[in-house]
Amino acid sequence: MDKYYPILKKCVLFRGIEESKYKHLLGCLGGKIRSYNEDEYIFFAGDEINHVGVVLSGRIEVLKENLAGNKHIIAVLDPSDMFGEGIVCTSSRLSPVTTKTMEDTEVLLIPYERIIRSCGEGCSYHIGLIQNMMVILGEKNVTLNWKLDLLTLKGMREKLANYLLKASIENGSNTFMIPLNRTELADFLNVSRTSMCRELTRMKDDGLIDLYGRSFKILDQKGLAQCLE
Repeated sequence: MDKYYPILKKCVLFRGIEESKYKHLLGCLGGKIRSYNEDEYIFFAGDEINHVGVVLSGRIEVLKENLAGNKHIIAVLDPSDMFGEGIVCTSSRLSPVTTKTMEDTEVLLIPYERIIRSCGEGCSYHIGLIQNMMVILGEKNVTLNWKLDLLTLKGMREKLANYLLKASIENGSNTFMIPLNRTELADFLNVSRTSMCRELTRMKDDGLIDLYGRSFKILDQKGLAQCLE
């Protein structure tokens, strides 16, 4: 487990907790490491969820599927990202989404009850965990509101500009990598891949962006922002 401590240190759930305390804390939490193969489902929409997950290695996509089998990507999770935290806090604990690995993946599964309740051994870290959970849920709400705003945008260029500007802010640079390939990005934006790729080419020709694979560079930030006006 020690080799995963640098990953846990980046996880919001463990914010403010010294790495030297992880062994004792993880013992209190009763966390278990699970390994999954590529394209393996962790849980399905409708499943009851009682654990909070932390990605230790690999990648996970959170998605919704309609009755026709078409999927819409809600989020892509990388090492240190969490999942299930918003589900376990509900009364039913029934998942509205499906989680699926995008490559071979390892996750840490922590029983929710062990996070919010003291272990009875006077462990002081649980207060910090609960406070961190509140922060996580608040940040998740902000992200979901952004995603809702993104999906309500009608124009293809508007959606791409919104996504790329946010990615630039999160990376602190006008040059950045996005975690999604073209097909995944189209699923995330809920648009046609062909139309999206065509619009990206137009945006490049207009001098707004440059791109190669998953790498993007915003050339005209003001012009890109005007796409949202």
